[in-house]
Amino acid sequence: MVNFELSLLSTEIIMAVLGLGLFIIGLILPRGSRKGMFSLALFATLGTLIYAIYDFFFSKNALFLQGMFIHDQFAGIFKIMFLVALLLVILSSKAYVGQFAAHRGEFYPLLMLATLGMILMAGAGDLITMYIGLEMMTITFFILVAYHPNDPKSSEAGIKYLVLGASSSAILLYGISLIYGLTGSTQIFSVAQALGSQLSPVTILATVMILAGFGFKITLVPFHMWAPDIYEGAPSPVTAFLATASKAAGFAVIVRFFLLMLYNQGFAETGYVILLVLAALTMIIGNLMAFPQKNIQRLMAYSGIAQAGYVIVGIIAVSTPTIQALENGVKGVIFYLMIYIFANMGAFAVITHVAQSQGSTEISAYSGLAKRSPLAAAVLTISFLSLAGIPPLAGFVGKFYLFSAVIDSGVVWIAVIGFVMSMISVYYYLSVVRVMYTGSSDGLPSVPVQGAAKFGMVFSMIITIILGIYPTPLAQMALTAASSLVK
Repeated sequence: MVNFELSLLSTEIIMAVLGLGLFIIGLILPRGSRKGMFSLALFATLGTLIYAIYDFFFSKNALFLQGMFIHDQFAGIFKIMFLVALLLVILSSKAYVGQFAAHRGEFYPLLMLATLGMILMAGAGDLITMYIGLEMMTITFFILVAYHPNDPKSSEAGIKYLVLGASSSAILLYGISLIYGLTGSTQIFSVAQALGSQLSPVTILATVMILAGFGFKITLVPFHMWAPDIYEGAPSPVTAFLATASKAAGFAVIVRFFLLMLYNQGFAETGYVILLVLAALTMIIGNLMAFPQKNIQRLMAYSGIAQAGYVIVGIIAVSTPTIQALENGVKGVIFYLMIYIFANMGAFAVITHVAQSQGSTEISAYSGLAKRSPLAAAVLTISFLSLAGIPPLAGFVGKFYLFSAVIDSGVVWIAVIGFVMSMISVYYYLSVVRVMYTGSSDGLPSVPVQGAAKFGMVFSMIITIILGIYPTPLAQMALTAASSLVK
């Protein structure tokens, strides 16, 4: 009997209703009355987040439509991630979106529909379900990246993202079609069993194409070249959401897909070698290319590329055929992605505030920021130090989990590369901090932080500090999610 229990899709249904409902409200309300859209989006997201946390702790694991969608704690913790990222983006974007009076009604519903796509990706047990979620997320980002109505860079970024995103989706879809041709199924469980232990050239080609498709979404080298231009041109809140939540969605799919495909030893070995090479290249090139950047959103793009390399290190640990290693690898990936969201969102809250106040995302605009806005400078400093992995902040704990997991699996050299690149990254992060604290503020306006943006910045900073000092609750949630995946 087919399981058609809609309660398993409760979070997805809530997000779909909220996204479409806010769209309708935005169309009905006159332009001058759309200020309430912020409050509606904020409280709707907060309520959904509370429900997602409840669902994580108290719901049962089950399959929907014979595995087409998987309701488990692994998907549950990613739903929490996406909703946390959405909440922080909404908090930081109120003043920024206020510039677009004629388009304000569409911004928040588009963010919600992008989040719905991510949630579908995290729980997908079927390649077609995964692809639908991916396209829902990607198509929405096409619109959001080009959302700035009077900025040529935003329009250019939207066109570039449309062309390159469509190309990567075509590559991914072709890889899926090869898998279907080989196995006659698109359900991941069935595909893993049908492939058995044999490895053919077609399987290798499908593996490469699927990793290439997702490599684009998570900015792995050599599929990363789109990121700097799109990050620079997109509105700052959109860049924040694209850099964090969408990347986490890509990793959620990669972990689930890669883990199930370990049933095929040949596939596992092929994917393992590819991921080792991609992780090393991504960490090295991402960090080195960040050095000459003069625009802070381009710097964050290369920083995000390097961070993707660190997360791939945790996925490499998953390939070790022991339950303990699998759990440690997945736990490291989940933990790091969560703290990455808080650190990155804190940084982008400051970037959004400065961009809205000064109309610039150049690093020179941050000169003397410590005098003009002490809170914003402190938040950006803490966020950057966490991303660099400096103790006692959360980024240090996250990298410790990732690198220790891969060392336990026997691949020490990739952890050494990650450690060295983390130390190198300190230079370009602190170069921005130096500008904020030692640069001249003469002739530059004061940029005090107020309202919702202030709360978002402070909240991100506090969580980043607390999870560095006391990571146990999040680590335990990550381990629970990892255990539900490997059972």
